[in-house]
Amino acid sequence: MSKRILILGAGGRDFHIFNVLFRDNIEYEVVAFTASQIPGIANRIYPPSLAGKLYPKGIPIYDEQRLGEIIKEHKIDEVILAYSDLLYEDVMKKASIVLANGADFRLISPFSTMLKIDRPVIAVTASRTGAGKSTITRALIKILKKFKVRFVVIRHPMAYGDLEKNVVVRLGDINDLEEYGLTIEEKEEFEPLLREGVICYEGVDYAKVFEMASREADVIIWDGGNNDLPFVKPNLMITAVDPLRLGHENSYPGEINVRLADVIVITKANTAPKDNVEKTKLNVRNLNSKALILEADFDIEVDNPSLIKDREVLVVEDGPTVTHGHMPYGAGYVAAIKYGAKKIIDPRPYAKGVYKEIYEKYSHMEKVIPTIGYNEEQLRALEDMINSIKADSIVLGTMSDISRYLKLNKPVARVSYHLKEKEHKLESIIENFLNNILKK
Repeated sequence: MSKRILILGAGGRDFHIFNVLFRDNIEYEVVAFTASQIPGIANRIYPPSLAGKLYPKGIPIYDEQRLGEIIKEHKIDEVILAYSDLLYEDVMKKASIVLANGADFRLISPFSTMLKIDRPVIAVTASRTGAGKSTITRALIKILKKFKVRFVVIRHPMAYGDLEKNVVVRLGDINDLEEYGLTIEEKEEFEPLLREGVICYEGVDYAKVFEMASREADVIIWDGGNNDLPFVKPNLMITAVDPLRLGHENSYPGEINVRLADVIVITKANTAPKDNVEKTKLNVRNLNSKALILEADFDIEVDNPSLIKDREVLVVEDGPTVTHGHMPYGAGYVAAIKYGAKKIIDPRPYAKGVYKEIYEKYSHMEKVIPTIGYNEEQLRALEDMINSIKADSIVLGTMSDISRYLKLNKPVARVSYHLKEKEHKLESIIENFLNNILKK
């Protein structure tokens, strides 16, 4: 008799674990996935074309709020945790619900689901969502361009839309974002890369993603979403750690990324208290005695400072950073202060609908609006909320230019942020890596 499995996730690692370990495996029956963290991604079907021959009707995706009921109703034997960002307390809370309802609780080793490919891989990972991983990726892009290496960036999945259409997503320019109907969260990651002329991939079936990407690259950068583990076996692993959230390097699966890293970059050294930087360095050294530890600043700029100075501003931030990443604010808020805003308007009293739910769920957030746009209804909710609040201008902390696809009634000051190393060692690390790996 096959073991009845339930996989907990949020439209990323959960599907990857199924594809690698359970699809076409007669020893298991994956009864369902659950979805959480991301609004509006439950109550769908993982389609038959992706689920394989054992699942002619596909696999249902339920709301995780009913976890205990689902276990009992469907006689689940084992529940597998497949998240990419949780505090340890949340891991054990989920485990307690599972165990109390009669199922086993399981974590899967990252090595069990790391694909092996015939291209060298640089994996960029993090200890927490919003630790600054994307700034490291952009720094690597400049370095690889300098060495004239063919490369592509493969992103962690954000499988919130049409799963069948997005089995493999290849992005060559900004217009491709609309063609695939990608969410704001995806645009936030891809837009700065596409502006630099970088070919990017993501998808649902990563065996197919890597197969296609390998055809046009000598080196692959794996840019892991949130603080997830690499889906591919890396030849060089770089992990970003955020000293603004001291101790958050002890998270799931962020601590694993710290332990596995070849290079650890302590980001935001210029905005975090010096004591936090030193304590973070000590914490990660206790977890990983071999990795090279670097420090780097976040260099924050805006395209039009006059829209901030002495103005009453509304700050819009990258969604995941300030929601399940547990940051009270992000680069937009820092920029508003740096460039002399007269007042940062508190948007929370104006929240309704999905935004009222978001602020209730993530009560740590301060005077910022997170970008929530996983479907058309949420995009309109974001647009309506921004337009309903009286302000002189918008300080846009996300890297996606939302004014491209939202009709806004205020001018926008766009924030950019870049990695600024203290000792400029990344280039020599990459040069040595290329010399060693490409000679083999």
